[in-house]
Amino acid sequence: MKAIISDLHSNIEALDAVLEDIAKRNIKEILCLGDIVGYGPSPEVCIDRLKEVRIALLGNHDEAVLTSDTTDFNARARRAVEWTRKRLNDGIQGDPKKMERWNFLERLTPVVDEGKFLFIHGSPRSPTKEYVIPRDIRNRSKMQDIFRRFEGVCFGGHSHLPGVFTEDGQFLSPQDLCNVYLIEAQKAFVNVGSVGQPRDGNPEACYVTFDDETVVWRRIPYDVQATRRKIHETEGLDDSLGDRLLVGK
Repeated sequence: MKAIISDLHSNIEALDAVLEDIAKRNIKEILCLGDIVGYGPSPEVCIDRLKEVRIALLGNHDEAVLTSDTTDFNARARRAVEWTRKRLNDGIQGDPKKMERWNFLERLTPVVDEGKFLFIHGSPRSPTKEYVIPRDIRNRSKMQDIFRRFEGVCFGGHSHLPGVFTEDGQFLSPQDLCNVYLIEAQKAFVNVGSVGQPRDGNPEACYVTFDDETVVWRRIPYDVQATRRKIHETEGLDDSLGDRLLVGK
């Protein structure tokens, strides 16, 4: 059994709640699909929590923190990247712990291809940047091109919207599936949802468990108010980044 998490966004309260649930299920193998940092107030400790995961991928916010390239970011996301980069970088030459965290981010890989299963942050066409969202089922050329680029099942995050895109042109939400998807012969693109900033109207942290045959979405409550309060208290992070957590948007 594996646990697949994504889009933590420096939200340690959500991450710790999810890790506790994973431990209760006696799951030893954790895969993270990127965006460890960005938006939230606790980048250092979120990085520290992921040191032992089997796979940790590069997300667009991780990439932006490393490169300072925020070309595709809105103003509040850009400010959060700048704040995060400064937080991780200031005094790094004299601080081995900071250097270790930065090196961890630099080692993140954009894609892991295990044959039947492909793990990315965004899309097989653009691993850190391209969104695959429910309305894309109407864009047949886009979806056909994406499905041509992998075999079996592709796991991604990035949009923070959990669900399954099927090769025959459907999008199925976890609610449509009663939170369980059985792997079939046809290809599927599975979005595992977001741990640290859900956007599907449910503020509870979201991740999946996976046994190579069945995907199960898990929703885990956490102390949203504590994260919101930290964001409000952090100069450089927009208050709205905390407020949105209350409503899962």
